[in-house]
Amino acid sequence: MLSMYEIIKKKRDGYVLAAEEIEFVIKGYTSGTIPDYQMSALLMAMFIRGLNKEESHVYTEALLHSGELVDLSEIPGVKVDKHSTGGVGDKVSIVLAPIVAAAGVPVPMISGRGLGHTGGTLDKLESIPQFRVNLEIDEFKSILKKVGACLIGQTETIVPADKKIYALRDVTATIESIPLITGSIMSKKIAEGINALVLDIKTGSGAFMREYDQARELARQLILTGERFGVHTLAYLTNMDQPLGRAVGNWLEIMECMDVLNGGGPQDLIDITITLAGAMIFLGQKAPSIEEGKQKAKELLSSGAAREKFLEIVKAQNGDAYFLLQPETYPQSKYSQDVLADQDGFVKRIDALEVGLTAVSLGAGRQKSDDQIDPKAGIVIHKKAGEEVQKGQPVMTVFTDRKAVLESVVQRLRQAVTYQATKPEPEPLIFEFLDKDSF
Repeated sequence: MLSMYEIIKKKRDGYVLAAEEIEFVIKGYTSGTIPDYQMSALLMAMFIRGLNKEESHVYTEALLHSGELVDLSEIPGVKVDKHSTGGVGDKVSIVLAPIVAAAGVPVPMISGRGLGHTGGTLDKLESIPQFRVNLEIDEFKSILKKVGACLIGQTETIVPADKKIYALRDVTATIESIPLITGSIMSKKIAEGINALVLDIKTGSGAFMREYDQARELARQLILTGERFGVHTLAYLTNMDQPLGRAVGNWLEIMECMDVLNGGGPQDLIDITITLAGAMIFLGQKAPSIEEGKQKAKELLSSGAAREKFLEIVKAQNGDAYFLLQPETYPQSKYSQDVLADQDGFVKRIDALEVGLTAVSLGAGRQKSDDQIDPKAGIVIHKKAGEEVQKGQPVMTVFTDRKAVLESVVQRLRQAVTYQATKPEPEPLIFEFLDKDSF
């Protein structure tokens, strides 16, 4: 007879857990027979002692089989998804999914909500009036088959163990464990029925994994886990030392995505999106190489095919496209204020973490999972790293309905910008490409 007490003690003392012990824990906690206090103790022991390769695999598999596995075999083609570890202004999925779907690759995308300083794809999409992200699996499959892409939230039946465990990790300081993160991400991705996956692992001040070596190790474990489950997995390590694009905040970011789909938009957002889309088009067997996949992605963007596909996705998920086409009619924030440059010169750096945290205090994000989001709130960045600025010129503009926070936010953002007299060397946007042969 397995005992939770003995399992906690075993991991606390640094021993390797057997497969049946890990499976017992996941089943027991999901069903409610193992209480929070015992699961918290085990998570802390796992956090401190780590999990070896086999334990990590079994943990992922146990999470995966705690709920429903989506069967997409009736949908023709290689099903490919993208996962980002999250960052400030990371709206890539919203442009990427329609590009890849327009290339003929089915994109089943189960996304998350924002928590803390990083924004969530679902929150951005829900700033489009009536857009539905809470779909049943049958609806998800039907839209995927008809339109080629569908972006939804985690359902009650997909990896329920992870939903329960993640909530506990969030309040017990056990989030930053690479094996636990790997299990959480990959169980959900494998459960959605995909054949291949492209990872965007961000590193830098605004990233979840700020240290490069940690981000690379996470990429390694995610790739090897994906491949072990038969999901062809590639990864890019990308720069999150400053916000991606120029908009931070849900509706502001949707508008920036429309700019890109209309043929404009910021170059950093375009470059990362094209790179990830190219890899997905290659994995989806619609291009013979990643480079040719990138070329195809550029063509679909410039021809307007991706824009039309996005509007098709919005319509299929009940969204009202009126405001996407007439953005000036969208409700405006009650207050706005510019953040002015302190000196002449060039912007050296904008601290992505500070931008993310201040966006939350404006109403654009949430600190607790039940916080309400204001879709209008956020920050527009006028001058990014490497761009010239004169003293007194706006570097950013903030938008909010919360008058009380305006002055403190503007002051914090002024301090988040550093300047120098000469033009700084540009930092790379993409640090490294990784696959199973990289390790």
